[in-house]
Amino acid sequence: MNKHLCLALLLSLMLGSCTVFRSIPQPEREFRGFWVATVVNIDWPKSGADPIAKKKADFLKILDFYDRLNFNAAIVQVRTAGDAFYESDYAPWSRFLTGEEGKAPDTDASILRWMIGETHARGMEFHAWLNPYRATFDLNTDILSPEHDYHLHPEWMLKYGKKYYYDPGLPEVRERMVSVIDELVANFDIDAVHFDDYFYPYTIEGEVFGDSTSFEKYGSEGQALEDWRRSNMDLLIKNSYETIKARKPWVQFGVSPFGVWKNRSTDPKGSDTQAGQTTFDNLYADPILWMEKGWLDYLVPQVYWSMDLPVASHRKITEWWAQNSTNSNLYIGNGPYKIRNNSDKAWDNKNELPEQLRFARNTRAVKGNVFFSAKSLMDDNADLVKKLRRKYYRREALPPASPWMQGPASAPIVLSSIQKTNDGIALSFEDVAPYRFVTVHPTGRKAKSHYSLKRMLAKFPVENSGPIVLPKKILGKRKRVALIFIDRFGRTSEPKCIDLKE
Repeated sequence: MNKHLCLALLLSLMLGSCTVFRSIPQPEREFRGFWVATVVNIDWPKSGADPIAKKKADFLKILDFYDRLNFNAAIVQVRTAGDAFYESDYAPWSRFLTGEEGKAPDTDASILRWMIGETHARGMEFHAWLNPYRATFDLNTDILSPEHDYHLHPEWMLKYGKKYYYDPGLPEVRERMVSVIDELVANFDIDAVHFDDYFYPYTIEGEVFGDSTSFEKYGSEGQALEDWRRSNMDLLIKNSYETIKARKPWVQFGVSPFGVWKNRSTDPKGSDTQAGQTTFDNLYADPILWMEKGWLDYLVPQVYWSMDLPVASHRKITEWWAQNSTNSNLYIGNGPYKIRNNSDKAWDNKNELPEQLRFARNTRAVKGNVFFSAKSLMDDNADLVKKLRRKYYRREALPPASPWMQGPASAPIVLSSIQKTNDGIALSFEDVAPYRFVTVHPTGRKAKSHYSLKRMLAKFPVENSGPIVLPKKILGKRKRVALIFIDRFGRTSEPKCIDLKE
């Protein structure tokens, strides 16, 4: 082999090895979420009996892990089965939070308000995840609080399989759910309300969901049972969306349905899949309609299958949703809980999840991903986490703006004072209440129209009354910085250049 060929081969090998760690193009807008499942203490808290200090420390471990991965949204389950992770007029304290249903946490401060504050402090959105119609997690009703709806409103309950469910066909049940949402939005500074895939329960072979009495009373003449059930879900989604927007228009509403809407075998408009159950036919949910009607801000189909699984290919399902989504931001739900822990051996390949992320980024309609569940990457898979951090999530990204509120943020930004402190420089503004976060960027004397996140110095939450403190460690000897404010709809302001030496 001649020396020129040897040199060429060596250079090729060197370049090839470098690409292993080279990050792929990093979007400046991308939803990067993770579900924190609290039901039966899947992710947090590890035990309801843990001291409050341990619960807080464990929650911060989750936030800090995903903060290091440059994620920007925590989707935290605050209602699991007719209960609440906050003080509520409509539900008892969850036993998954305190160890005993109806028992308050051992703290005077609101644990949910603390969680929201810590999430925002890391530059992340907080999405409050609710399970609307699951009333119990099992049939052991002796552990339920006397304040649980199972005891207060037994006429609302239907036993199906090994759980009790609220009857979705009852108007008073929908009214109760809307009241739960309104209370949560009114009392807490959340960024979104989030429903998972449990609408009507998944079909259990040989069992009948006993809502025939409700159907006889409330169904329309000539209406099929299946269509009536879907109309009940439509009303829940519509009423929930309108209630949220009437209370706080900036709070988003998102739904994460089961990944397959319909199989093509039952409807030519369905996906090329052979799913045993579908969102439309078994859960009586029609997210395609909800998007068309404008009742959602975002949708996160749970596409937990591997890329080329014959019966339900992640690739084909993602493409299907990309082609059939309207009016709403589309994110894809991924299942890292399956990594090296599933009968589908495709998940043994450490490139399975990265390939799904690459596919999402290459699909124009997809604007981000959400991982189920939080602990999946934390407990193991360090090699994969390293790859994700270096290649896919090397830099921060802003979540997409609300699909209904495009263009720049327009609320005025008026600097009222600059003050040096022991920690750095405190900037006070006249009124920044419309804003949620601010990003800080280096700048020269001449302001630019755009500042890339690639060189962003920091991202801070914006408190309604307090100043924004720029720490010395990020400022160094800089004389000027540019601030870009992000409003509660996710829109960015024009850059505001600040002379730090004034």
